[in-house]
This record gives sequence, structure tokens and C-alpha cells, in this order.
Amino acid sequence: MNCISGLGTRSLSAALAGGRRWALVVALIAVAACDVESSESAVNPIARDYDAHYSVKVIAEQSAVDVVLEIRQSRRLLRELTFTFLPDTLSNYSGDGELQVSHGTLRWLPPAKGGKLRWRVHVAHRRGNNGYDAWLGTAWGIFRAEDIIPRAKTRALKGSTSNTTLSLDLPPGWSSVTEYSSISDPIRVVRPDRRFDEPTGWIAVGDIGVRREKIAGVRVAIAGPQGHAVRRMDMLALLNWTIPELVTLLPRPLPRLTIVSAGEPMWRGGLSAPASLYLHADRPLISENGTSPLMHEVVHTALSIRSEDGADWIAEGLAEYYGLELLERGGAISTRRYGIAIAEQAEWANQAKSLCGASSTGATTALAVGVFDALNREIHDKTGGASDLDELLRQVLVSRDPIGVTSLRALAADIIGAPSDVLHIDKLPGCPKLSSGNQSS
Repeated sequence: MNCISGLGTRSLSAALAGGRRWALVVALIAVAACDVESSESAVNPIARDYDAHYSVKVIAEQSAVDVVLEIRQSRRLLRELTFTFLPDTLSNYSGDGELQVSHGTLRWLPPAKGGKLRWRVHVAHRRGNNGYDAWLGTAWGIFRAEDIIPRAKTRALKGSTSNTTLSLDLPPGWSSVTEYSSISDPIRVVRPDRRFDEPTGWIAVGDIGVRREKIAGVRVAIAGPQGHAVRRMDMLALLNWTIPELVTLLPRPLPRLTIVSAGEPMWRGGLSAPASLYLHADRPLISENGTSPLMHEVVHTALSIRSEDGADWIAEGLAEYYGLELLERGGAISTRRYGIAIAEQAEWANQAKSLCGASSTGATTALAVGVFDALNREIHDKTGGASDLDELLRQVLVSRDPIGVTSLRALAADIIGAPSDVLHIDKLPGCPKLSSGNQSS
């Protein structure tokens, strides 16, 4: 029963029969009963969006940034914002309204009309003993938005959404590259899957060089500090071969791809993020074994596959397998070289003791490549060439749910029309036993 019907059908009919004046009285009573503001209606709805602006000031000489989040709202829409996992790199918290910090959690209750929350971040962060995965020095910096803006949980009036923007205050002569359009000032941050939009992805600042190109509808930007051996044009050449093949796999467009790269003292590897990735300048674009560190991270970025706990091999294996596939499909390597690369992965896989685990090692990923290569052939053969692993991949991407062994087997069975022999639990070493019904082959 809604709040208007709660007034009583007989009373409502009688009031309406009494004329327009009584009808208006009934309408006002109904609005009050529903606790809805009288100016809000289907014809004249009250806006339920508020402004959230992140201002980031880079203090290069201290390897730090000062961040200010300003909320502007006409009424109390955003009620509460909470950082549940405060890293040690954050300090100097202050804010308008009520601010509570305890046990690694920050809770902010902004004033009704909005206010400002401020904090400082020490950017440089070591990744083990092999360099930094976030760096800011006197000439340049590379880090993720997530490194300086902790992920937040919010409590807001139902239906409220943020209009989020980001601005960077840089030292004189510095420039910046992010995963967002370089034309927008301030930068507009849009994440359709969230009501509270937060900046994401890799950011490069400083004396940097940038190459831009549009490839198969994807706006590509490759940035790195001047004087570092960042092979911007080589990367663009490789992407011109592979991105046209990549976009045919995706159920949704990939509008942008930002690649940041640098040499020392950065970590000597690759890391993906939404619409962007980092790759150390010394990493080969194509390794001697035929795989590509660049394409591995590009595939991770484009697919954004999340694995269930213990199933990291699925996301890592798909990234490595399709990195190879795209090289061969785009003509960057020959079919013969592709076959040699698959064989070398199989040899490396002999060092892996299991597939399932907290994180996928190099040997585990090589073993996963063999699983997906065999699964591709099984799907092709059992469907009479009507389908292959591409179809399974598209279904994984459409679902957007974390993928695990059980869901992978279910998707394969739907395509094949029967349980997959390749994905039988006996052929997935180290993975938890499934129910007897799911183990049948």
C-alpha cells in the first residue's frame, strides 16, 4: 500500500468530488504523508546530484601531494564518506563538519551545504627490493590516482549521484597525462558503475614526452619522462597491429588507453589499472619467448577481469594467452612463431605445481596458457567450428562477475553443450574439489 492509498479510497473520492480546491488539499496531504518535498514531482523533480571536486597540488621537493576534496550541494545529499583502509602514506587530515579518525578508518560527515576534506600523501612507495611502484621526484612523477585518493564508501540520500572533477596544480613547466581527456579542464571523472565517482588510473607528471594516436577508435596516449628510454613510437607501432584485433573481442568500447613508462628508480615490471597501465622502460615489447609484457598489460587493462579468491590463474592466463593471440592475429608475429611460443609456455608450465592459489607465478600462468589453448581447441572441435574461446571470453566480460573455476566450467559447458573435458577437476592441479555434479565429464 502506498502513502496515497493509505488515506482511504472513499475519502479520496469524496474529496475529489468536492471540486478542485479539495483535490488540491488532498494532494498536499498526500505529499506530507509521503515525506516528499512539495516542489518535487515527476514534472519538476528536485536535483539529486552534488559536486565533488578533487584538487591535487604536487609538492615535488617533498615527494608529496596535498589533496582537497570539496563537496558542493544544495542540501544534505552526501551524508557521510568513509576511508576504511588508510595507508601509512596519508597524513595531515582535516575537514569541515565532523571528522573522526581511529584504527585505520577515517569518517567524514560534511556540513549540509558541503565542505572540504584535506589530506597529504607521501607518494614514493617501494615495491619490495626491486624499485618503486609510485614515484615523485624533482623532475617527474608516476603514480596511480588510487595511491593518493583512497577508495571511499559513502552514505547519501537515495538516488543521489556525484558530478566529479579533478584538477592538478603542478610546479612551473610541468605537464600531466591521465586516463582522462586532456581537453577537459577541470578533468571530468565519470564511472557509470558507481554513484560516487572517484579518479582512477595511472598519472604521469613533470617534464614528460607524450605521443598520441587514435587506433581503431581507441585514443592512445603514451607518456614518460624526457631522457628515459621510453619507446613511444615502437609501442604505437605494436598497438597499431594489435588493437584492431583487440576491439573485436570487447562487448563494450574501449574509448581510451593511457600508457605511462619510465626507467630507474621505477619497479621493473608492468601494472594495469582502469583504462591505463604502467610498463618499465627496460621491459621488451616482445620477449625472446614470443610473449609481450606490453600486450599482457594491455589485455589486462581492456578486459578488467576479476578472479575469485584462489583463481588468479584465470585472469593471468587469459591476459597472457590473448596477448599472444593478438600478436599473431595482427601479424606482429608469424603463425610459426606463435606455435613456438605456445610450446615454450608448455615447457615452462612443467615447473608449476598447481593452478589455484593466492597469486599466479610465471610458471602457473604458463600452465594456464596451456589450459586455455586446449580449451579453445576443444570448443572449436565440439561445436564444429561454430565457436571458440572468444565466445567464452565475451560471456565472461558481459557478466562482469568475478570468475572462478565453477563459473568458468559452467560457461564452457553452455557453449559446448556438455561439460568440458579440459576443465575437468582432475586436470586443474591444486584447485578445490567441486561437487560431484560439477565434476562429471
